[in-house]
Amino acid sequence: MSNEGKKYNIFWKTFSSVRLTIVLLILIAIASVLGTFIPQREEAVDFARHLNPETLRVFQALGLFDMYHTAWFRILIGLLALNLVVCSIDRFPGVWRRFTAEPTPLRPRLFERVPQEQSLEITAPSESVVESVEGLISSRYKRVRKKVSDSSTYFYVDKGRYSHFGVYLVHLSVLIIIMGALLGSFYGFEAYVNIMEGDQVSSAMIRGKMVPVALGFSVRCDDFSVSFYDNGTPKEYRSDLTFLDNGKKLKSAVVRVNHPVKFRGIVFYQSSYGVVAGDNARIRLVRKASKPEVKYVETHSGQQIPLPGGEGSFVVSQIKDNFMNMGPAVLIKIKPKDGKLIRFWVFQNQERIRRQFPGIFDRFPTLNPSAFSPYTFFLDGIESRYYTGLQVSKDPGVPVVWAGFFLIIAGLFITFFTSHKRIWIRVLQREGKSEIAIAGMANKNPVGLEREIHELLEGIRASVEERKND
Repeated sequence: MSNEGKKYNIFWKTFSSVRLTIVLLILIAIASVLGTFIPQREEAVDFARHLNPETLRVFQALGLFDMYHTAWFRILIGLLALNLVVCSIDRFPGVWRRFTAEPTPLRPRLFERVPQEQSLEITAPSESVVESVEGLISSRYKRVRKKVSDSSTYFYVDKGRYSHFGVYLVHLSVLIIIMGALLGSFYGFEAYVNIMEGDQVSSAMIRGKMVPVALGFSVRCDDFSVSFYDNGTPKEYRSDLTFLDNGKKLKSAVVRVNHPVKFRGIVFYQSSYGVVAGDNARIRLVRKASKPEVKYVETHSGQQIPLPGGEGSFVVSQIKDNFMNMGPAVLIKIKPKDGKLIRFWVFQNQERIRRQFPGIFDRFPTLNPSAFSPYTFFLDGIESRYYTGLQVSKDPGVPVVWAGFFLIIAGLFITFFTSHKRIWIRVLQREGKSEIAIAGMANKNPVGLEREIHELLEGIRASVEERKND
């Protein structure tokens, strides 16, 4: 045998082995258990902090924090698929022979040890009994073969020969499920996106990679609302979304927790929400004089406002919802008529900050709301805007997996609940009586075969009696 032939035989013997199937299934099961107990992707951040550096390097090298997308897990899945294909091809010729086999009805040895309960003796002419038997089995079975030998007439019928292919249907469904899983692994994604009320986006960020992925359309958050329980815990939050393509509105939908929306194969889940500073602020100016002057200003970022005394103008340059972890603040830029530009931050919680950090405004002029005399600036409030946090998921393999799931149910039903029953019937003429005997074989479910033989005997008895009465 040539070296190529030996290598081919080793390959075929290895991948047609059921032992290899068991080993691969065990390895995939172990990997799946690890993937269940080890947090994956973003959820693994806190878990990784508790690992020592050596263990963390091992976990990262094996890809255990994103295991289902690792090369070695995909290789295991691919080997299982190859193993199923080779096993199916290797065993198919034998199955095909059993499927296409046409046993002869003339099998006298089968009746040598037929139990008494599988035979019936009837006082009736042989011709009449044969006609009754043939009529009955022709109504119950699609294919009937008949053979006459001496004083005996033999029949052969079968049922459920397609049950031999049930296991192949299971194999095919597993391959389809694997194909769907790999399709989702290679061409799907899990991402997230934050959208401000009134804004729209056309991409999302891949989880764990921080790489943008194009959606192929735009999604706009028209409105976001949240309701709370009495203790302040969020009760429900929802996003009113509009999907657009080249500016054209295609669909409007509401996304709530546990109520996702699907558009063009991409599923949007309500994941989180937050509040950020808007573009508007309410400023209060107090001008020192014999009689203090107070002015209230509603302004937006970048708007130039003249100072009441004509000393120049100011503008709100930046608006922060939590600057330096001390609460809302705005950056004021004052442009006096004479002199350089002055910049300083004004906090909304000035009194609390004074008590918590005595003298902080005097030590740091950029934090002093009275940095431009004779004015003291106060921040009465800022506009807050909600943003919605959406989880974005695309898995083109889902329909394929569902198809494989339904197919595997059909395959398992055929495999476990159907069988190939082969039945031989002999009608023997002896001393004016007809002796009917039935023998059978089945690839599984012998109890079902016995029940069918018993029902067949009872049917033959009833058919013969009915013919007598006629």
